[in-house]
Amino acid sequence: MRTKLFALLLLALPMAAFAQATPVGSWTTVDDKTGKPKSVVEIYEAKDGSLAGRVNEVLQSDRGPNPTCDKCSGERKNKPVKGMVILWGIRKDGGSWAGGQILDPATGKIYSVKVTPIDGGKKLEVRGFMGFSLLGRTQTWMRQQ
Repeated sequence: MRTKLFALLLLALPMAAFAQATPVGSWTTVDDKTGKPKSVVEIYEAKDGSLAGRVNEVLQSDRGPNPTCDKCSGERKNKPVKGMVILWGIRKDGGSWAGGQILDPATGKIYSVKVTPIDGGKKLEVRGFMGFSLLGRTQTWMRQQ
């Protein structure tokens, strides 16, 4: 009986490690310029199987506690940042997820994005770029406990 329980436990460990090595979950975004936490983003699986991310909470903003996306265009223009989908269309690409886009609500600009879990899935490296990945900026988000 103990042997079966031990074997079952060994089988479950890789699944738990894999779950933590995906971007799915809640993340504290950290400003790459100031190092301060800005928001909490929940990354989830969309209906089409890609991953998307929604702002669940604004922690710090230059535009007050309930900022709107005044520089956005289209359906996001002047909408609250809280509840807004700012990351969409990313799919697994080796050890990363890529091919989607990310919105910077402060500027209203949309960038290509690549996200890579690091530090055993405790952190998420988020790289937004235009054209080539070399021309962009990277933030490191922290997984919520």
